[in-house]
Amino acid sequence: MMTTPFENVPPPAPLRVVVADDNPVVRAGLTALLTGREDITVVAEAADGREACAAAHTHRPDVVLLDVRMPNVDGISALPYLVGIAQVVMLTYSRESEIVQEALRRGAGGYLVHGEFTADQLVSAIRDIKEGRAHFTSTAADALLAQLRQRAQPECTLPDGLGAATATRPDYRRFGRPTPPISSTSAENLSRLQPTVAQSSSGWASGRPAAPDRSRYRLSAREAEIMDLIASGMNNQQIAATCFISEKTVKNHINRIFAKLHSTSRSEAAAKWLGTAPGSGRGTG
Repeated sequence: MMTTPFENVPPPAPLRVVVADDNPVVRAGLTALLTGREDITVVAEAADGREACAAAHTHRPDVVLLDVRMPNVDGISALPYLVGIAQVVMLTYSRESEIVQEALRRGAGGYLVHGEFTADQLVSAIRDIKEGRAHFTSTAADALLAQLRQRAQPECTLPDGLGAATATRPDYRRFGRPTPPISSTSAENLSRLQPTVAQSSSGWASGRPAAPDRSRYRLSAREAEIMDLIASGMNNQQIAATCFISEKTVKNHINRIFAKLHSTSRSEAAAKWLGTAPGSGRGTG
């Protein structure tokens, strides 16, 4: 019986993945999810950046799933070492645009924010990132787009004189039609857009995003994570589901956060955390 050349080709080896997250429940959930896929195997777990680097050195994975905020060595600090060994995708609750920017600058191949992807989308992202195809969830993509639009950059030199022509309104009289007026809807949208752009541009200096100085609040990694979720508008029930903890635990964390931020409400704490409260102060990022 004759065999085709493809019958003797062994199946490709499973993708080797390291999961790095300080939350043991998140690590266990990701490991269980990925272990159920035939073409993916989790070779190690890590609770901080130092453990992630050691695991990557030992196991030589194809992809590292890396949290941002972890004790000892955080994910951003571990990135330069990890990207020399494997493709790295940030898998995190951290939504700040400056963190997205820095993660990509240091070599991350993707940025996924918890709650913005399904299990199947995560698996697809891992497979694609192994091949060098970047993946971003909506928050990260929006942060990058806003950053590109706001950052003061010198004009690029485009090929073939692209972008050099001057656009004018067509002379509709040549076609025997009156020139249409600018619609009131367009004018109204423009008037709404201008203050929004002005507001989003505030806090930028010398082409760099101004970041709030949060170090003085001395929040733990878990408290900072929950404060990010508060600032994003989540209620206690949503935070509990996102962090895999009880609502009572969320309330305990919030009480400690309010004490450290000297705040009496979610809105006041969020304003201080985001650097928008009067006298909160912002660094230069």
